Amino acid sequence: MNLDSLYSELTLKTDKKLVLLVLDGLGDLATRDQGYVTPLEAATTPNLDQLTQDGAQGRMAPVAPGITPGSGPGHLALFGYDPLEFQVGRGVIEALGLGLELKAGDVAARANFCTLDAGGIVTDRRAGRIDTSVCEELCALLSSKIKKIGTAQVIIKPGKGHRFVVVFRGEGLEGPLTDADPHREGSKIPAVKPVGSGSAKQKAAAKLVAEFYKKALPLLKGKSPANGFLMRGIAHQPEIPLFEDRYQLRPACIAVYPMYKGLAQLVGMKKIEGPQTIAEQFEKYLEEYQNFDFFFIHYKYTDMHGEDGNFEAKKRAIEELDAALPILLRKRPDVLAITGDHSTPVACKAHSWHPQPVLLTAEHSGSDKLDRFTETGANLGSLGLFEAKYLLRLMQANAKMFDKFGA
Repeated sequence: MNLDSLYSELTLKTDKKLVLLVLDGLGDLATRDQGYVTPLEAATTPNLDQLTQDGAQGRMAPVAPGITPGSGPGHLALFGYDPLEFQVGRGVIEALGLGLELKAGDVAARANFCTLDAGGIVTDRRAGRIDTSVCEELCALLSSKIKKIGTAQVIIKPGKGHRFVVVFRGEGLEGPLTDADPHREGSKIPAVKPVGSGSAKQKAAAKLVAEFYKKALPLLKGKSPANGFLMRGIAHQPEIPLFEDRYQLRPACIAVYPMYKGLAQLVGMKKIEGPQTIAEQFEKYLEEYQNFDFFFIHYKYTDMHGEDGNFEAKKRAIEELDAALPILLRKRPDVLAITGDHSTPVACKAHSWHPQPVLLTAEHSGSDKLDRFTETGANLGSLGLFEAKYLLRLMQANAKMFDKFGA
């Protein structure tokens, strides 16, 4: 029997409240340069530590051993979807998060402004993390000059900071395509190609992207520091089962950044708009408590500072969330899981394959008798090492949502 089918057969409807609190890129490494402590271990976290008294800890492999996930696979796994079965382009996720309604035949790309030298070499993949207002000005410039390429409509929408989305809307288009992003400084922007078989629709989409670059890059010439752009996750929207149908839970998303709103929307979560700080996100949770059964709350800054290689800033981001945590606990959920979608070690300055720590607390989660929530403690916890796609099922089990299997 298919395991998801079994879970569905065993699922019971309850009135429990579940919260998945994601500190993006939380996991880290205890290296010599960091005094053999991680930002999570170095942070002062009295509220997280208090939760460990009645919680179980463990580590999660976001995809499979040794595989470094993007944010899409990392979050889909947290939502209980096998990231190897449900593959979604980052462009689709970002477009949905920015409120764009994708149609059949749309191909979306997640883009960000970058800095190029005179020879077209990428010298800064994020253009110094330009302000959102600058991104909006540049996107307005591109939108005013490039409305169509051939018969295909070009839709450009700014996101936060250096990020934006490009959607190509026309007949006979399909993804996925390879990235127009070298994923490191010191190289030129690569041309995109079809991924896999190379259908005629993929080839048409790849040609559109190439034409877009030919038209857009001259418009940015002379701009500083954002005189170029990268594109990745170029794909069309796949079919995916809805979260509520799959888990019998009314889900809501409280996130700040568009990509994570898009991931939530992709599986049918209701996006709760407005909050900009983690304290405001927790306040919004209190307001919406009666309206939903499941809350996905996303916190970006642990990942951002990990990618910057900034140990102190990542530590402070963890402390900021911890300081706000009592707001959420005014209406403590029946099941609370706190984790990351992947690890972003300061030493790596990037996502990594290392398992992320997880803390699960509920009436019958049991206590691992650990004093703190850390990578070291998680290594000793009763949850052990498991695939992230099972976390949601463990949360359901702790919410008493499963009937007994067999006689």
